[in-house]
Amino acid sequence: MSEHPRDRFDLIPDAAAEAAFLDAFDKGRLHHAWLLCGVEGSGKATFAFRAARRLLGATPDPARGLLGTRPDDPVARLVTARSHPDLLLLERAVEGGKTKKSISVDQARDLPEFFSKSPSQARYRVAIIDAADDLNLNAANALLKVLEEPPERGVLFLVTHAPGRLLPTIRSRCRRLAFPVWPQHALEDLVRNRTGVPSSEAARIAGMAAGSPGQALALASGATLEADQLAQAWVAAPELDRAEVMAVADKFRGAEGQERFETLMDRLIAAVKLRALEEGKSGARWAELWERLSELPDRAAAINLDRADVLAGALADLQRTKARA
Repeated sequence: MSEHPRDRFDLIPDAAAEAAFLDAFDKGRLHHAWLLCGVEGSGKATFAFRAARRLLGATPDPARGLLGTRPDDPVARLVTARSHPDLLLLERAVEGGKTKKSISVDQARDLPEFFSKSPSQARYRVAIIDAADDLNLNAANALLKVLEEPPERGVLFLVTHAPGRLLPTIRSRCRRLAFPVWPQHALEDLVRNRTGVPSSEAARIAGMAAGSPGQALALASGATLEADQLAQAWVAAPELDRAEVMAVADKFRGAEGQERFETLMDRLIAAVKLRALEEGKSGARWAELWERLSELPDRAAAINLDRADVLAGALADLQRTKARA
């Protein structure tokens, strides 16, 4: 499974963002709500946990960047163990091995109760919403009520991949920090230093990551890289090995199976998109396939389709596209 942002200590998402936050913190001009904007995987949630640890009193570790902290710091250990009383995380709930499509209003209602209490171990109480894009309308309105009456010694971090989708009244009450995409060479260095893969492989992974360090590290993990290689092979092959497809689909059961399914579908969609781009003007059918596959995971989750059936349908669509292209 991929590493949770709360467990990352050696990834510095964006030095400029950390400097801006630390400047406000040191000068006593700390805003009560921070909107962390950027593409998915650009380090926004990692930054939120780094800033949260600093607000909760963790000892700085300059070797790990401006907001760096040692993993064995007592505060950091509480955060990693999800047991710090002054930290609240709102993210999509997992029930029965399946991740909910949104953050519910019941979850958002935890915010006013959380902030109504004084900090028990730190100077601040901190809440992280990852991602604010996942709030349903009622949950967004519940959040807005908290923003309209900023809690004393309370700080919110709102992770967003698409700030334009948020209510304007939410955006206007937050200080915005932008997390730019990483250049190719920085992603290559990150992958090579963190995983030890050869330079040629690091370059390939960096090229697929679309400027996202989180995506690059995920792609460099064994399971994701294997899924990517399989997806590319399926897109390129004239015919598919039915036994291989059945063996893959047989591993889709349970919570870990859900992650395998989501990873494989993500890499299949990416492989089809790459094919469409390579084909240029003659790749219209591949572009249409990419659009259909991009919508498939959400539609499948909405009506609880069997994961193996979803994969079989996607591959049948892939084969039809090959025959027509």
